[in-house]
Amino acid sequence: MKLLIRMGLVAALVAPLVAPLAAGQAAKAQTAESLAVGNFVDFSDRRSLAGKAYGQARIDAVEYINRNGGINGKTINLLTVDYGAEVARAKAAYAKWKADHAAVAVLGWVDGDAEALVETVAADRTPYFAASYAAALTDPLGKGAKTAQPAPYSFFYGPSSSDALRALVQWAAADWAAKEQAAEDAAAEDGARAPRYLHLGDPLAGPGGPHRAGEAHARELGFVVLPAIAYSQEPGDFRSQCRTLAESGADYAFLANGAGANVALLKACAGLGVETQFLANVWGYDETVMQAAGEAADGVVWVMGASAWGEPVAGMALVREVSKMSDPNLKKHRTVHYLRGVCSVFLMKEAMEAADRDGGVTGPKIKAAMYGKPDWVPRGLDGVCLPATWSAEDHRGVVDVPIYRGRAKAAEGDLEARVAAGVISMERLTVVKIPRKADWLGW
Repeated sequence: MKLLIRMGLVAALVAPLVAPLAAGQAAKAQTAESLAVGNFVDFSDRRSLAGKAYGQARIDAVEYINRNGGINGKTINLLTVDYGAEVARAKAAYAKWKADHAAVAVLGWVDGDAEALVETVAADRTPYFAASYAAALTDPLGKGAKTAQPAPYSFFYGPSSSDALRALVQWAAADWAAKEQAAEDAAAEDGARAPRYLHLGDPLAGPGGPHRAGEAHARELGFVVLPAIAYSQEPGDFRSQCRTLAESGADYAFLANGAGANVALLKACAGLGVETQFLANVWGYDETVMQAAGEAADGVVWVMGASAWGEPVAGMALVREVSKMSDPNLKKHRTVHYLRGVCSVFLMKEAMEAADRDGGVTGPKIKAAMYGKPDWVPRGLDGVCLPATWSAEDHRGVVDVPIYRGRAKAAEGDLEARVAAGVISMERLTVVKIPRKADWLGW
């Protein structure tokens, strides 16, 4: 791995905890003109299929910000570490960032580090902008009936994983009703029946995660909820799980795992002729899954957290400028994970700017700035980023959940060529608005 230094941007993409900075750079991190921000990325772990896009977006976004005025003239000193999604290394890296660089904020990664550091960042009063969408991070005061602990300094851009699954279940209920109506109109079926829902995922998933939230909401909407099926986050031979799924008769099945595992499962199920309608989480499906799985990935319905690359919206111009930081000729197709990463960094940027105007870029002032704008879309990113609203009582920033369907065919060529040829595409189906129910806070 190598150390990347661009315009004050430090990105240590290394297996050890944090690469030591040169003495002059360390001193700079302590000056009023440089603001240290820790950045966890995953370029090598099992989730790296999505992690590479999201992590690169953060690096590119910070470099763009530094080249265009920084934080009211102050440079962001981005301290990036590829920590392999290991909690122990995350804790050690965080402690080093605070001790050596007085980091004012952290860009976190998945559930493990985000949840493990909840108490620490709260005690240190350090805003933690996670790429985890765990509902456990949405209750700042710990008042939710099922909240394990308050998370006052934890933020993330996008719908929580639980709310995203609730939105998918609502879409499935509407989809089933439409199919039943069509069957009735065609006299193809005598009598309606309840749709069947099934959760597939890592058996290590916690009881307070989207698994239980999705099943509970499915029951509320009249689904028959079938026993969950476990499959590993590591890609493997999932034919046994696919046979069990086919025998269950499930109409809708939610894939809770990451992209790599889902590619393997979709291929296995397609090979066995499974016809279940698959639903996927925000990390579990994207253009790279469609590329890798081909026709096996066709028709999956999943949650998007931002617009797709190239959509005709005003904010796409800024995203393209950010993308040029690592792709000057704009040859790469950026997945939605990249766009979500850009949105997250620009939200942090504006909160830091507001804090600076309020007397200084400190953790408490950044946190206070996160509550300053309802329906917040970063400047220049209209149509790309979803409107977000945080309050001191509720960190469910995004509750309008966009639902897309992927279309994929088996074809040769790289991702850019397949997208250009229309072999890989996606369509927006609907946007589901999730109510801010008190008993859903933190769960």
